[in-house]
Order: sequence, then C-alpha cells, then structure tokens
Amino acid sequence: MKFMKLGSKPDSLQTDGNIRYVATELATDFVVHVEDVKFYLHKFPLLSKSARLQKLVSSSNEGNGDEVHIHDIPGGSNAFEICAKFCYGMTVTLNAHNVIAARCAAEYLEMHETVEKGNLIYKVDVFMNSSIFRSWKDSIMALQTTKSLLPLSEELKLISHCIDAIASKASVDVSKVDWSYTYNRKKILEENGDNPTWNGVRNRMVPNDWWVEDLCELEIDLYKRVIINIKGKGTISNEVIGEALKAYAYRRFPGSVKGVIQVDDVSKFHSVLDSIVWLLPAEKGSVSCSFLLKLLKVAISVDLGETVKGELVKRIGQQLEEASVNDLLIRARDGEATTYDVNIVQKIVVEFMTQDRDAETEMENDNEIREIRKPGIFSEASKLMVAKLVDSYLAEVAKDPNLPLLSFIGLAEMVSSFSRPAHDGLYRAIDTYLKGHPGINKSERKRICKLMDCKKLSADACMHAVQNERLPLRVVVQVLFFEQVRAAASSGSSTPDLPKAIKDLNCGSNGSSRSTTANTDEDWDAVASAEELRALRGELAALRLGNGAMHERNGDKASMSKMKGLIMSKKIFSKIWSRKAAQGENSGSDSTESLGSSNNLEETKYTPSRNGRHSVS
Repeated sequence: MKFMKLGSKPDSLQTDGNIRYVATELATDFVVHVEDVKFYLHKFPLLSKSARLQKLVSSSNEGNGDEVHIHDIPGGSNAFEICAKFCYGMTVTLNAHNVIAARCAAEYLEMHETVEKGNLIYKVDVFMNSSIFRSWKDSIMALQTTKSLLPLSEELKLISHCIDAIASKASVDVSKVDWSYTYNRKKILEENGDNPTWNGVRNRMVPNDWWVEDLCELEIDLYKRVIINIKGKGTISNEVIGEALKAYAYRRFPGSVKGVIQVDDVSKFHSVLDSIVWLLPAEKGSVSCSFLLKLLKVAISVDLGETVKGELVKRIGQQLEEASVNDLLIRARDGEATTYDVNIVQKIVVEFMTQDRDAETEMENDNEIREIRKPGIFSEASKLMVAKLVDSYLAEVAKDPNLPLLSFIGLAEMVSSFSRPAHDGLYRAIDTYLKGHPGINKSERKRICKLMDCKKLSADACMHAVQNERLPLRVVVQVLFFEQVRAAASSGSSTPDLPKAIKDLNCGSNGSSRSTTANTDEDWDAVASAEELRALRGELAALRLGNGAMHERNGDKASMSKMKGLIMSKKIFSKIWSRKAAQGENSGSDSTESLGSSNNLEETKYTPSRNGRHSVS
C-alpha cells in the first residue's frame, strides 16, 4: 500500500474521551465542534490555511467567535483531525484508506492554493495522481471509501478517477501485468515456497481474467460503473466480462451454486441481479447457459420483475442445447401445486423455437410476393440435443403427482417436430408419468402414449414395453408389430401378413362397423391383462431368438424358420384379437376394466443397453 507522510512536528494532539486538544504551553483559543467531538485548538494555524474557517469565525456573533460548529464535513471528526494536524505541521500519514476523506474534507474547509501555497488540496492531489491511481489495489481500496463521502466525492470526480484507473489497469495486455497487482487471489504454490524449483521469479503466465475476483469487493453501483468503463475500452473479450459477472454473482448470492438462495435483503438482491443481467454481453456464448439458468432461479426466488426474467428466458433460449436437466429443474414458488416450474421451461423452449424461425418476404420479377423461409439458425444436432433434453426433463418432472397432463403433453409436443432416431427417452418419460399418475383415464392414457413413435423404440425399449402393464394394449401390440417388421427387414423377408384388424389398428383405422369400433377401441385402449402380456412377451422373446439364429443358417433354412415364426405371430395376434372381439360383443362399449388390474406383475426397470439396436426412421 502506498502512503505519504505530511509534516515533521511530533503529533501533540491528545484525546480525552470526546475531547481533542493540542498539548502545548500556549493556551488554546479556538473550539471547533465536529459531530460529537470537541477540538480545542489555536486560531492562527487553522485560519491561515482554511478559508471556510475564516468565514465561520467572521460571521459568528460577537462573543462567540472563538467557537464554531461543523456538522456536515465529509469524513467526520477523523477527516477534520487530519486537516487540523496538517495546519499545525504535525506528522500525518495519508494512504488509500483515508486519502479520499482527507481530500473531501480539505475541499470542504477550502484549503486551496489561493489561501496558502502548498496547501492540503494540492498535496493530496499530487499523492493521488502519482501513487494511488497508479496502483491497482490502492485504486480499488480508495474507490470503496467514496460511498460514505457522497455527494462531494462525485462532484470532485474522485470516483470517476478511481474507476478509470481500475478500468485502465484491467484493460492492459496480460503480458504487461505483474501478479503483484492482485491482492485477493490465493498465492500460487511457487510463491509460497512449496515448489523446490521456485527461484523467486514470476514466470507463470497471467490469465486473462486475473482481475475479476478483486472487483468482487465493490458494491454493485460502483461495480457496475467499473464494468461499463472496462467494456467501453473495447480490449476485454465478452467471455472475460461474462466470467467477471459470474464471479460477482456467486459472491453476492451465497448458495446459488447449489441452488439454495438465502434472501436477507430482497431489495439488495433485486438491485444486484438487475445490474448483472443488464451488464451481460449481448453476444451468444459469452456466459454459459448453466449460469443464466442459475440467475433465473434467483430471479424467481426473489420475485424479480417480468422484464428481467423475460430477458433471461430469451438468452437461455438462444443456447438451450448447452443446458442440463439439473439446470432446468427450477423449483416452483411457495404455494404452487407443482414441485417444479414447468411453465418457465415451456417459455424457454418457445424462445428456442422462435429463434430458429426466420422468414423473409421476397419480391418476384412478376411482382408476386412469396415467403421464403431461410434455414433455421440452429443445426439439426442442436435440435436433437434440445429434444433429448426435454425428454429427460419430462422424465424427472413426471414424478410429481401434481403435474397436469396438459403441461406434460404441451412441453412434449413443442419438440415433436425435431427428428430424433430413437424415442427411448420419451418412452421413459411417458412410463414415469403413467407410474406416478395411476388414476388417469383411458382417453388420457391413449393421448399421452400417442406422443411416441413405436417404430423408433430400441430393442431394449420394446422388450420393456411388452412387459409394461401400464401401457394400453394398443401400444403393446404396435410395439410387437414393429419389432416383427424390423426383424423381417433385417433378415430380408417380407413384412408379415397380419389380420386386417391388426393392420387397421396400426394404420389408425376404425374398422368396418361403428358399433364394433366403439367396443374394440375401448378394449384396445384398456391396460393389457397379465395373460395378454405373457403371450406377447413370449412372442417377442421368440422373435429375438429366431432372428439371432437366422444369421447362423443358410438362406433357405433361414427363410423357412422366419416364415414359421411369422405364422406363429399371426396366430397369436389372431388369438388376442378374437378374445378382444368376443369381449367387445359381450361387454359392449362401456368397459369398466380396472387400470391397475395387472399390478401383480413384477416391474422391470428400463435401462437402455449400450449395444442395443436402434432403428432409424
């Protein structure tokens, strides 16, 4: 820390409680009241250097000219004491902690060069320009003292000088930065002497963000002005600015890294968060999506305004493919029915979709106007990542028993247009929702199952689905059908010739009779019975075994074996269909079958295999 000593006489200013007096043989003739402290001094040394004290003495009533009151001097009694000692020529030390207060007090007392040459204002200015503003750490410490000295510290441009000095140091090329600038970072091992090869020379390269932690000590209003000044110089990259904002946010929001926000002063949190969002560089990728989502969680927890939350949602949507499921698990506010705020995630996905749509109108030669849709700004890989992210997110929030079906379906449908080779993640999310909401009716069960494409389930997912007692029989049969189609395609055989009713089911046909349709649709949408699941499970196992054996036989034997398997498949499908048709004739369309009738089956946990086959649409 830089310092400057003024004066050469011994410090003879004594303290006795709230009384300060000069211990000399000459009796004091002047009393100055500063706040609750009395200074017993001599007129000559003070009035010879302070124009304001001269005016106060001359304007005082007769008989009271020996006593004045000063209640609004910047820096209070401590700053006045520095000025008084300077007037007496006593030794006084100026440093980064008291130099701003001394400068403001000297300005208040009008200790200018016009009063006396070499006065306090001049000497303090020389010290600040030659030492304080040239030192990184002293500039920061001096800036921290300016807040209590407002508005004079602002009027004298002392704050601006400190800020500009800090911004200039931070903008210097790192090759010219000495590690001694920093005072808040932990010393490196070499400097601590822990490395035997350390020879006392700093040979470690200084990182681009060497300054970010040091500025975290500043209050938000000063920090904001420093960052604006740094950005204005144009030498610091947006990534480093983003890193600085991230470091400041983590310092000001304890627990935000772990997602636990402790709000002591809501107004302070509002100011800090609003400033950080306002300072974020406009360029995509300057800060991570994870950090933006943490800011959004804080904004929701402190009920920040919609403007700030909307800006965060927009920025998150621009780089949603970088997010993780844990980042998106934003807790709903107290009093909400659901555990997580699904609505805010829907807004983020909508923003992602909006960013990708970009249409422009072009005038043709024949004056006809047509809309030309340019390629989206996001790659297919980004869209695939977002689709998988949403699938995984749905699998997590589906565990919430209070999650409305419409919220689940609405979010899933947002990414339904994104082509992805497998629907295993979506199937897992649907299965989780069915497990956590056993009370949903048949139509709701049918609607949620329509979200997935059975053709895009892997072999492991198909095996799980055939054993899943929570799925409607329609879905189970479709899964088995497409597994047979896949098996036939892999062996070079033709698609199996299934009963018309099964074909109608897979094509979405309602059959030939309206009354029959009512009955059979009701049955197909019902949960599969244990007997039906056992039959279908055995059929799928036989198909998998048959398909594996075919690769070890010659072409003729393989074809004969496969056809035999397909014939067996047809018989089982026909048997199930006949049973369903008979049930339809006997029971009519009003089925009261229990959705939980097959809970005695052992639940199989679905874990996709790394070596499982994946179908490509």
